[in-house]
Amino acid sequence: MNMNAKTTQRIAKVIIWSAALLVLVVLFAIILYILGKGLPEISWAYLTEIPRNMGRSGGISSTIVGTLMVTAVAIIVAMPFGIGTAFYLTEYTKESKITRVIRFSAESLAGIPSIVYGLFGFIFFVTYLKLGWSVLSGGLTMAIMILPTIIRTSEEAIRTVPNLYREVGYSLGATKWQTITKTVFPSALPGIVNGVILSIGRCVAETAAVMLTAGSALRMPTSIMSPTRTMAIHFYILAREGISMESAYGTAALLIILIFIINVVFNIPVNRFVAKGR
Repeated sequence: MNMNAKTTQRIAKVIIWSAALLVLVVLFAIILYILGKGLPEISWAYLTEIPRNMGRSGGISSTIVGTLMVTAVAIIVAMPFGIGTAFYLTEYTKESKITRVIRFSAESLAGIPSIVYGLFGFIFFVTYLKLGWSVLSGGLTMAIMILPTIIRTSEEAIRTVPNLYREVGYSLGATKWQTITKTVFPSALPGIVNGVILSIGRCVAETAAVMLTAGSALRMPTSIMSPTRTMAIHFYILAREGISMESAYGTAALLIILIFIINVVFNIPVNRFVAKGR
């Protein structure tokens, strides 16, 4: 039976909306379930005390600090290299064998399992460079892990900037660097920030790579050379070993809240910056 164009369009719209609604239902079901189980376990003592008795009692303050420190090291190291590589590929070179090799390498790195990154970090940073299980080892490993994400998202964001913006800058006598910093970068900033946020989310939620490089110490990290346990590792160990499912749900709820806060903290100033530019 042949269907006319309007009927086909209606069916396609229903299928698309149904798929989007299904994704939202699954997402909110997971979030509400975790928050429903975890929020009752969260208290001021839970947020400020160090885990005791293998996590059966006490809080998770040291894991929160460890998560933030490992993520900060990873972002500080990976962001300049990732964004710089993206600008090189889009603004300072034409399509060639070198650019194809760089893109292929980035795509290959993106497909490597996290446990392989962990093994590399353990062999290179922990053992060979003798950094030991530490925040620095975990952060450097995560920096390599999130680098492809920052490169690809930044490159796509830069490519969305119309060439007209560049031509206007050049016609006014601006150099390439001035055009990039004053025109291209501000226009591409929202997309670049989205890539950074995705990378932060991956750092916060990673377990295998961080466990093999940052360690699993429950004490409060005092420097980047201290071993630490992140919230994701803490949740994994509590749930896997059956130590305390209540604390595990509390940690999972805090992970969701932390990722939400990070999104808000990054997006609000960027949106204000873009609004002022307009």
